Amino acid sequence: MMTTKQKTTLIFAAPVLLMAATFFGNNFVEGWNWSPFDFIIAAVLLFGTAFFVNLVANSKKNFVSKLIICSVILLVLMLVWAELAVGIFGSPFAGS
Repeated sequence: MMTTKQKTTLIFAAPVLLMAATFFGNNFVEGWNWSPFDFIIAAVLLFGTAFFVNLVANSKKNFVSKLIICSVILLVLMLVWAELAVGIFGSPFAGS
């Protein structure tokens, strides 16, 4: 069984690896052109999601409840990310 510290480390490792991949992709892949603002938004979304998933993972709820709540959190992240990237809902925050 994993300790709380191991769970937290694993949960926050995912956004760190994703941010590192985007940093190197931005530097070495032609056509990848993220601004510093894009990195800030991505970091807020990824680490905010990790924070809430960590809260749920360390709660006293049963496994099924944790799984459902974490799935909803990840679904919201994907919808917000898609809206900011391509504008699936047509909000004023949509990308081009």
